[in-house]
Amino acid sequence: MTDTRARPAPSERPPNRPDALGARLRARWSSLSRPVAVRWSSLSRPVRQLWTAVAPVRAALRPVVATVARVFAAVTGFGWTVLALAGLCWLPAVLFGWGELGLAAAVLLAAFAIGCAFTIGRMNLRVELDADPMRVTVGESSAARVRVTNLARTPALPIGLEFPVGAAVGRFTLPPLGADASHDEVVIIPTQHRGVIDLGPVVTQRGDPFGLVRREVTWTERLELFVHPRRVPLEPLGSGLLRDLEGHTTQDTSMSDLAFHTLREYAPGDDRRYIHWRSSAKVASAQGNGTFLVKQFLDTRRSHIAVVTDADEAAYADPSEFELAISVGASVAVRALADEMDLTIVCGDHAAQKPIPSLALDTYSRAGYGPWTLAQSTGRLNQLAPDASVAILVSGSRSGFAAFARARAHLAPEVHTFAITVVRGGTMALRQASGMTVLTVSTLNDLPRVLLGVSVQ
Repeated sequence: MTDTRARPAPSERPPNRPDALGARLRARWSSLSRPVAVRWSSLSRPVRQLWTAVAPVRAALRPVVATVARVFAAVTGFGWTVLALAGLCWLPAVLFGWGELGLAAAVLLAAFAIGCAFTIGRMNLRVELDADPMRVTVGESSAARVRVTNLARTPALPIGLEFPVGAAVGRFTLPPLGADASHDEVVIIPTQHRGVIDLGPVVTQRGDPFGLVRREVTWTERLELFVHPRRVPLEPLGSGLLRDLEGHTTQDTSMSDLAFHTLREYAPGDDRRYIHWRSSAKVASAQGNGTFLVKQFLDTRRSHIAVVTDADEAAYADPSEFELAISVGASVAVRALADEMDLTIVCGDHAAQKPIPSLALDTYSRAGYGPWTLAQSTGRLNQLAPDASVAILVSGSRSGFAAFARARAHLAPEVHTFAITVVRGGTMALRQASGMTVLTVSTLNDLPRVLLGVSVQ
């Protein structure tokens, strides 16, 4: 028999039991939490009003709080332990009359007071930190010098002195210094790796012989010692595309420039402003015709070279290959500046526009791996130097020609592009592909030889 009882439409069916249970729980939670929120708001409002009312008092007490914080910061961990033991000994002595523990508490507190006496007073010193030279090449050494002068009228007691040198810390004990006396400490800093070495700040330390209290005073700012990458001398790179009033003269003729070359006969379409009337009159009188002569010039051009070094770690087989790429980019950049060309450097997070030689090398000292691919760095170049005429792209052995092609797509068609691949243990090579000159070097000494076969123009 067929069941003919009416069934509710899908939209009229009762809700699912779990959904109904969840709705009831949320409604119950809302009914319970609303009064709590109202009560918390009513209780916290007076606290906020009181905190706002005492704002002037807090501002006035801020120097006092800072001074107290500095005093507490001078107490070492051992000093806090001594104070805690003194308190533990004093409490039973007061409660139960144990004289021995009271004596121990007195001895501990007296030792702590004597330790604090070693740090009382202010030192009147002049501390100088410098390094000579501030910029070195990998393998060279620099000397950091700390000079301490006692400006007080009374002798200064021996104190400890320390200053960071990169990841290491130099520690010294200064001898007693008389009035206006000076003492020098010199540290020789060898450099095996490219980078930036932080020097300082110089900190003096005063404390007691027990190590209960230690007071530190910072005297100098932090200095930076730049370790530049190794470089190789290169021949002049040549001239590029941009015209410039102070540019280099080329063999390309032009009708409007500064370097006068010769005279030629007038041709339809030539600018009449460049007709040389005196020479035209002489030729006309000699030949008996109306020939006009116009001035012919040579182009003057000034290159704007952009050196883009790939900072993507995946493009290099090992860190030494990345260091070789940095050295290649630095060598080209230094040669471009020596040729008085405009220069833009891009290497990961670091970039420099028209830098002086020292700043250009400082940029390479700071460079490291980053999230930038070669194509992204080249795209960034369009914002920094849209008028670049020559682009030199440097990457590692794992980059491949496709990465250079993607980077080349970000540049204008008229930009001369050179792709340099560094391959440790590879073979020096030079070839043309897709409008680019692709060079391969395995050592830094290969760079001058491979550039002899190409002219950056």
